[in-house]
Amino acid sequence: MLPPFRQSYGRSRRRRSHHALRGITPSTCPLSGMPKLCHRASRDSGYVRAGLQIKVPKLGIGVTRD
Repeated sequence: MLPPFRQSYGRSRRRRSHHALRGITPSTCPLSGMPKLCHRASRDSGYVRAGLQIKVPKLGIGVTRD
């Protein structure tokens, strides 16, 4: 089934104006000073949020590197 009228170019562009992707904005880890994504553990220190640090030796998160 076809729409009754053709949608204008400007109306299509206005609808698509909200479809743009945004880049990621990393924050800095307060312990190591390295960039980290929000709601993710820092690779160097394992810092997630205040009062929560995790250690995953298999992935190298929160452990000292030799």
